[in-house]
Amino acid sequence: MNYYIKIMLATTICSHTAFAQEADSTGLPGDNFSLTGALEMFKKSSSPEQFEQLINAQDNNVNNLDLNDDGNTDYIKVIDKKDGDAHAFILQSVVSETENQDIAVIEVEKQKDGKAALQIVGDPDIYGEELIVEPTAQNVESDTPAKKQVQVNIWAWPSVRYVYGPAYSVWVSPWGWRARPVWYHPWHPVRWHAFYPYRNPYRNHYVVVHHHTVVHAHRVYTPVRTTSVTVQTRHQASVNNYRATRTTQTVTTQGRHGHSKTVRRTSTVHGKKATAKTARARKN
Repeated sequence: MNYYIKIMLATTICSHTAFAQEADSTGLPGDNFSLTGALEMFKKSSSPEQFEQLINAQDNNVNNLDLNDDGNTDYIKVIDKKDGDAHAFILQSVVSETENQDIAVIEVEKQKDGKAALQIVGDPDIYGEELIVEPTAQNVESDTPAKKQVQVNIWAWPSVRYVYGPAYSVWVSPWGWRARPVWYHPWHPVRWHAFYPYRNPYRNHYVVVHHHTVVHAHRVYTPVRTTSVTVQTRHQASVNNYRATRTTQTVTTQGRHGHSKTVRRTSTVHGKKATAKTARARKN
């Protein structure tokens, strides 16, 4: 009798786990690239070149993308766009001989008093909308939002110190469709349920936010954003469906001292019901 009870409990736990993983899946290409994993690799690396190598290593479980559907993972190259103390490190997928697609951009700015700030922004064609992630001072569990987000000083990260050093030459990946580094070996992408457990641990030290704080670097990146017609065509239906199930409601309230406060609440709609997912606030 105890044996059958244990089997039933194990089945229930597995079903619950699978449901939880599916609930986190958007059905979009972004499910197969970990933004938090990319930030963790950027933190560990000593240079943009090493960072490119780390995000393309199978064992690091950051990249599981196959945007051109050729059965192999895409190579992600890194391109630095620099303007003064602002860097935009573009993470770009090599889709074909003639097309590339931006996956995300790591935006870094040097600040006063020996400080630097960083955010990674997922591309809307890959994640359905801009997905902004940044380091958090809290050691939070995945899916647990920080109560009060404090900007983390990332000046001590080796890669950050390197790109602000006097010997740094702006990194532009030399690799492309026909030229790949000798250390790179593509692999067959795995299914969502297999990839999710590997990417999940990276989330403990990063949080999703809803506003750009690294403003200059974001302005540097915006005019050079690269998209692929192949990717847009192949995933247009799923991206449009994702956007169609999200509605934005704007509410303006009167704050203290006569200042107005605008709150934008984004909801995911399931049939006739809507569940609040995020709230975006901006003081005017």
